[in-house]
Amino acid sequence: MRKFLTPVLVFLLFAFPAMAGDGLDAFLSNVNVQARTDMNGFSAKVSAQFGVPEPQVRVVLRQVNEPADAFMVFQLGQMTNQQPDRVMQVYQSQKGRGWGVIAKELGIKPGSAEFHALKSGDFRFGVDQGEQPNPGKGRGKGKGNGKGNGKGKHND
Repeated sequence: MRKFLTPVLVFLLFAFPAMAGDGLDAFLSNVNVQARTDMNGFSAKVSAQFGVPEPQVRVVLRQVNEPADAFMVFQLGQMTNQQPDRVMQVYQSQKGRGWGVIAKELGIKPGSAEFHALKSGDFRFGVDQGEQPNPGKGRGKGKGNGKGNGKGKHND
């Protein structure tokens, strides 16, 4: 029985992360589905979210493989404080190598919060301008105001 279970457990250990799927791929797939149902609405949402004119969004849409790629051009431009034209240059030169490679070339360091957000697909599509794009993700270890009570002390 152990001879059978050991290979199965090893397979599951290594296969499960792959089966769980890539956060960015899932996010981009969802954006593509939304975009294809209403391309004009998609252009308007991207325009509003990133503060760029709709004609500029349409130009980018014509130059990329998928609508979600246009979203990522503007997202990476915002993350790196670079113009969409610069992101498009890198996209064209690195096409097919993945958004991680493009992000690195644009200056996002592996291991940084931005790179982790990219890999996990921690983005929002269609966010209103006044809304925070990634609310609720703090760096603290607990709840509250950051001041511990100490061992044996109570907060009355």
